[in-house]
Amino acid sequence: MPAKHHIYLVPGFFGFINLGELIYFGHAYDYLKAELARRGVDAEVVIVLSHPTASIRTRTADLLKAVKDTAGGDDGPIHLIGHSTGGLDSRLFVSPGAQLTQGLELEPFAQRVRSVVTVSTPHAGTPLATFFMGLFGQKILKLLSLFTVYVLRFGRLPLRVVFRFGHVLVRADDTLGWKPTLVDQLYDQLLGDFSSERRDAVAKFLSDVGNDTSLIPQLTPEGIDLFNASTVDRPGVRYGSVVTQSRPPSLRTRMSAGLDPYAQLTHTIYAFVYGQTQRMPLTAIPPHTPAQTAALVQAYGALPGPTACDGIVPTRSQVYGRVLAAVRADHLDAIGHFDQPAHQPPHVDWLISGSGFRRPQFESTWKSITDFIMEDEPR
Repeated sequence: MPAKHHIYLVPGFFGFINLGELIYFGHAYDYLKAELARRGVDAEVVIVLSHPTASIRTRTADLLKAVKDTAGGDDGPIHLIGHSTGGLDSRLFVSPGAQLTQGLELEPFAQRVRSVVTVSTPHAGTPLATFFMGLFGQKILKLLSLFTVYVLRFGRLPLRVVFRFGHVLVRADDTLGWKPTLVDQLYDQLLGDFSSERRDAVAKFLSDVGNDTSLIPQLTPEGIDLFNASTVDRPGVRYGSVVTQSRPPSLRTRMSAGLDPYAQLTHTIYAFVYGQTQRMPLTAIPPHTPAQTAALVQAYGALPGPTACDGIVPTRSQVYGRVLAAVRADHLDAIGHFDQPAHQPPHVDWLISGSGFRRPQFESTWKSITDFIMEDEPR
């Protein structure tokens, strides 16, 4: 009898499993379960609970806990699928000799890993992390975290909040024009729209974001350079990556967002974070193998330039191992957070980039991931 496969979905930066009905990997989880069942694969899919902005080492310990709790009863193969920072957690998990918290025995489980898939992961870092290290960036990060939760719950932000936050971002480079009290007021205003029970859950999540932000300096190009120097691939493990590149903010993307004021103003937020992400040092862009370069050229028509990104992570920073898919998508599109409300359950876009990513591209991407992790299995 074939052994059961254990598949772990590892969330990214300020990622949550769920807050009530809010599910980070909801669409990816549903697709994987259905596709594996269709193929007749005996598999368990688990969404990992990670500290949202704690260090990669701490988050990897969270991953180990999830594996021990759910895969400790057999010796079936393990597969890790990490979105954004979750891809770095997955790489550290399988790195030979990795040391986590004292007393945690990683090796018996790391030896069982057969594949690691990274989705929109900053393998060479992202300059957006450098921005978030500043005082203004820390406050914006907390707001963006809450925005993510709020939009996934209610579908969109109140216009009054979007207008005011858009004004903050437009004037972000003018330090004399920014008032911390305005950002704090926006934060309180959003929390006020939740029920008391939901407000407590969201407040706890955001407290975790604020209390431990040691992940942020690790995601800068300089911080990731040290991570890459100390983390090595495990022989026998197959590594694959999904690469995302969204369109630069322009008149075209504004028009594709539509005339809705909410869409236009959230596009301003996207344009702001995109601009910060474009500041990738040329020396930090990693070289690619001929096969990786060919995959990017085939997908995009040309090798993405140094400023190409998905709004959060530079595109060429995301390449690792075999390129399984390279798509036109923003940072959250590939895990199911894009605009397609007619689908059941609905896809909700928390930040409107004008990428044009929809359900057919989503299913194609996750089919490629499923094909990869099941590559050694007889069909």
